[in-house]
Amino acid sequence: MDLNRIAIFVRVVEDRSFTAAARALGLPKSSVSRAVSLLEEDLRVRLLHRSARAVSLTEAGSIFYERVSRGLTAVTEAAAAVTDMEGAVCGPIRITAPVDVGVWMLAPAITRFVRRHPSVHVDVILTGRIVDLVEEGFDLAVRAGLLRDSALIARRIGNIASALYASPRYLARAGTPATVADLSRHQCILFRATRGRVIWTFTGPTGEERMELGGQISADDFSFVRRTILSGAGIGLVPPFMCRREIERGKLVRVLPEHSVPGAPLHLVYPTTRHIPHRVAVFRDHLLDHLNRYLDPAPKPPSAMALP
Repeated sequence: MDLNRIAIFVRVVEDRSFTAAARALGLPKSSVSRAVSLLEEDLRVRLLHRSARAVSLTEAGSIFYERVSRGLTAVTEAAAAVTDMEGAVCGPIRITAPVDVGVWMLAPAITRFVRRHPSVHVDVILTGRIVDLVEEGFDLAVRAGLLRDSALIARRIGNIASALYASPRYLARAGTPATVADLSRHQCILFRATRGRVIWTFTGPTGEERMELGGQISADDFSFVRRTILSGAGIGLVPPFMCRREIERGKLVRVLPEHSVPGAPLHLVYPTTRHIPHRVAVFRDHLLDHLNRYLDPAPKPPSAMALP
C-alpha cells in the first residue's frame, strides 16, 4: 500500500471532507478523491460513505482508521523527536488568542521570536471563540478566565487587572471623580455589560468597593473601549499596559489611581501530547517570559498542571 494514500485518507477522515482535506494538503480535490479510491482498491473494501454534504466511515473504514492513525501519529512524533535532537527551531507553529491579547501582547512577542528564529512560521488566529486545539490543529492557545478542558495542560501567566482612564478633554468637561461613588454621575464605557449595566468591584486603600454602573456605550473588546475613552466619550476600565504610551503623552489620565479591578487569570494552554516539538517548547517558554511583563504576577510561579 502507498503510505501517501493512507495519510490522505486519514486527513479526509479528520477533516470530514474531501474539500477541506484537499485545501489543507494543498492538493486538487480530484487527487485526494482518487488517492482514497485507489486505497480502497488496494484493500478491496469500501472505507468511506460519500454524500454531497459529508463523508463518513464504513465499519471497515473505522477499524482501518483507528489503527493507521495511531501509526501515522507515531511516525510524526518519531520524526519530530529526531529533528529536535539537533536543536533546530524551525517549522510551523499555530497559536490562537483573544483579539486584545493578540494585538497588544502577542504581536511584539512573536516579532522578537521570528527575528531570533528565521526558519519558524507562526500562524496566529485571533478570536473570542474557544477553539478545539486538537481538532483544529493548534499548538498553543492563550486563554483568560476559568479553564474547564481537562485534555489540556495550562501554564498560568498572571492576572489581567484593569484600571480607570479618561481623556483630559472629558475630565475638563465633566469633572474628575474623587470616590468610587462619584462614578455614578459620569458617563462610563462598559466592558461586557448585561443590559447596559455592569458591576465593578474595586480594590483600594480601604479594601473592596462594589459599584453597579450604567452607560450609553458598551463593548466586548478592550481596544474599542480604549479608543472610545481617547475620543472623550467617558471613563472606562482598561488594562494598564494598553494605556502606558497615552499616559506618557498626556492623552489619557488615570482616574482614581489608588483603585483597580482585579482581572481574570491568563493561561497559556496546549494539548497533553507525549512529545512537544522543540520549536513549540521554545516558543512557549519565550511567551511565558514575555507575557508576564504585562500582567500582575500569578499567586504562584507558573508551572505545568493538568486542568481540573
